[in-house]
Amino acid sequence: MDRVSREGVERYAHLWARAGAALGYVPMSPDETERMLHNHTTLLAEALVTEPFSTAPAHTVGRALVDVHFTAPEFLDQTLLTFGRWFLRLVVPEHTERFADRAVALQAALAAGYARGLRDRTFTQQERIGRAVWSARNQIEQDLRASEARFRAVFAGAAIGIGIADMDGRIIDVNQAFADMLGYTVEEMREINVAELFYPDDGPGMWDMYKEMIEGKRDGVRVEKRYYRKDRTILWTDLAVSLIRDEDGQPRFTVAMVEDITDRYELQERLRFQALHDPLTGLPNRTLFFERLAAVFDGAARRVGVCFLDLDGFKAVNDSLGHYVGDELLVVVARRLAASVSARGHLVARMGGDEFVILVEDSGGTDAAIEVAEAALAAVAEPVKIDSHQPLSVTASIGIVEREVHGTSPTEVMKAADTTLYWAKADGRGRWSLFDPVRGAHQLARAALAAALPGALDRGEFTLEYQPIVGLESGRLRAVEALVRWRHPELGMVPPDRFIGLAEETGMIVRLGRWVLEQACAQGARWHREFPEARLVVSVNLAVRQANAPGIVEEVAEVLDRTGFPAAQLQLELTESAVMPTAGEPVRSLRGLAATGVRIAIDDFGTGYSNLAYLRRLPIHSLKLAGPFIEGLRSGDLVDSASMADERIVDALVRLAHALGLTVTAEAVETAQQADLLRALDCDTGQGLLFGGATSAGDITARLRSTR
Repeated sequence: MDRVSREGVERYAHLWARAGAALGYVPMSPDETERMLHNHTTLLAEALVTEPFSTAPAHTVGRALVDVHFTAPEFLDQTLLTFGRWFLRLVVPEHTERFADRAVALQAALAAGYARGLRDRTFTQQERIGRAVWSARNQIEQDLRASEARFRAVFAGAAIGIGIADMDGRIIDVNQAFADMLGYTVEEMREINVAELFYPDDGPGMWDMYKEMIEGKRDGVRVEKRYYRKDRTILWTDLAVSLIRDEDGQPRFTVAMVEDITDRYELQERLRFQALHDPLTGLPNRTLFFERLAAVFDGAARRVGVCFLDLDGFKAVNDSLGHYVGDELLVVVARRLAASVSARGHLVARMGGDEFVILVEDSGGTDAAIEVAEAALAAVAEPVKIDSHQPLSVTASIGIVEREVHGTSPTEVMKAADTTLYWAKADGRGRWSLFDPVRGAHQLARAALAAALPGALDRGEFTLEYQPIVGLESGRLRAVEALVRWRHPELGMVPPDRFIGLAEETGMIVRLGRWVLEQACAQGARWHREFPEARLVVSVNLAVRQANAPGIVEEVAEVLDRTGFPAAQLQLELTESAVMPTAGEPVRSLRGLAATGVRIAIDDFGTGYSNLAYLRRLPIHSLKLAGPFIEGLRSGDLVDSASMADERIVDALVRLAHALGLTVTAEAVETAQQADLLRALDCDTGQGLLFGGATSAGDITARLRSTR
């Protein structure tokens, strides 16, 4: 019981005993009662925290209470109420949320054990009475008067109701217990036909079974059924009817033994309500919601709508103001949703946390679902005042799915609703979004690609291509940039813009980047061994997450050592936003990487933060000018102002880089005129379609041989 508060166990046992004592008579002294309940509390507390979790101890406690005659219905009510209010708070005060679901299960098991104990106790008594009745019948042949006396004693003094009727349903006799159950006198009941007592919905089925008894197809029936009392209230009973035959085997009488189970039935209904409703807000829970949603698909409805709602910023309320305020906020929101939406006939359920869902059964179309969502948003938007705190202003995001029932399923509807809620959050919060099949298909495709990434790397579906980087003055091949490609077995060549972003989002970019680095260095080492005079630089892109990964410096050094590729011929490209952030420190591993001897280049320079002050403080070797600057360059006699501005920007950046001792590579060079102008501006190298697109390692090898 490491997580259980022993003081809390004693406190809870005291509260439990005091709650029971408040009812009046209990079959033990106060001290005996508290000692017994302390033992039960200890058993429940151990069950709460023990692995694997089991509700059997709670079931045992429930039966034990019946065994020591704590059988007043009010005692069970007080027990369940005390358990719900105090058990978690006192026994595991620091882990209430963690064990909340277990506590509900223990509470239900305790009640079930109590109910089963009562039922077994009653059945035992009923069986004893039944044996006595049958014993009296068998003794008639030996001593009619004695058996009649015994039968009458049992009949009149039984705690359960007993009634005898003829084969037409006319009541011949009943005992006082049966008459009291229904609110009649014994004489009044002798004037009644059994059919007059039946609850209308039970009548046809009961008469069918009764007919089968008369026909000899069955000798008894046992069912739970309802009767009308004299005041027309409903009595729930456990009814056992037996057929009595004469000496010739012909049906003569029916004997009914009736137990009043109204309290037990109401307890079952309360437990069912607890199982299907959220204990905090009182709203239907996810179990009841999915039951109703399934019923829509099994019924005659043609369309269905679901509005999946999530509060914006609820975690911040919990973290800053505490869980009490958070819980009170959820209660207020639930009450408002119920008032604004349930009044329209729609089901509102709490799915858990700060998520709610609205079921629009037999929807009238998209507009109807949108109207429900807007009403929910308006209800939530009103400021909430909780105790002495300032009014809280909260908003919600809602994902709406409205479609025909035919052709879909509850699972697909909820999956679409969850996706659409994510869209509403991503699109700005405090709003609703309607499910878009096209957007959904695109999202599914992205999810499928993201899921396939790890396996694709393991199966060798990725390959590298290399784009030439050429000296503008000499025209010679100075470097290549390693570019990863995905040869998907079904989709063919997947463009990098479709999977690089996914790899970054999922963290797969670290594994993929490591593979690219290893492959590029291994290929660079082969070129270095065959063409040492070329001193070909291999440039590899390094993602921000990869650069920030622990051990990246050691990883780069280990790859260089294993492949034998000279560090001076490896260039790592990082984006401008990664190297020169607007706040905090740049990539912490930057200086460590530079210390290994590799070159550091800023990719797409000019599109990011452009905090030029960092250039003189960081170990940068090269700038790669962003493509838009180069695309804007024009040549000839007629030039526009935009081209002139781009030319001045490129000129300034080249001069700045050279002043800092950096080399400059122009990206996206596509025309000879652009190359001439860049050469005139003293730019060092160029990269683009003019010098060749990304190609295989074999093509680069052939190019190196041709220039020897």
